[in-house]
Amino acid sequence: MKSLNVLFLCTGNSARSILAEAYLNSAGRGRFTAYSAGSHPAGKVNPFALELIRKNKLPADGLRSKNWQEFAGGPKLDFVFTVCDNAAGEVCPVWPGQPITAHWGIADPAAVQGTDEAKRKAFLRAFSELSTRINLLLSLPLEKLDRLVLQKKLDDIGRA
Repeated sequence: MKSLNVLFLCTGNSARSILAEAYLNSAGRGRFTAYSAGSHPAGKVNPFALELIRKNKLPADGLRSKNWQEFAGGPKLDFVFTVCDNAAGEVCPVWPGQPITAHWGIADPAAVQGTDEAKRKAFLRAFSELSTRINLLLSLPLEKLDRLVLQKKLDDIGRA
């Protein structure tokens, strides 16, 4: 089976989508290539996201906040997941490859106010939810599912 391309979308592309990209590129190595982007990118990766990625021994090289327009011309995408409610409601570019899309909304850890400890807890919660959903994706027998069944399963993962 060829490697499948996955794009995680958020508004700022500094936290949730970056965490998802890093986790899937590690956990799905060989089966998936993950990317992330934002509709209004923050321009830098949140330092708490980078800290958590490194703490979990995930590769952080090349992670950057980028505009989703970078992906409108390629690579061909197999899946596009929105991980924030704002991005899910925006008009997206037309993605190459007619990817299957699903909304996997996660509370924004970058919006948490307070102590660094409170922020770290919010990032850990977001990472835990994302990694659980990604692990469910990885457990699906993708080659055996038709598009409609796969769409339902991905939507169900987003509601889990």
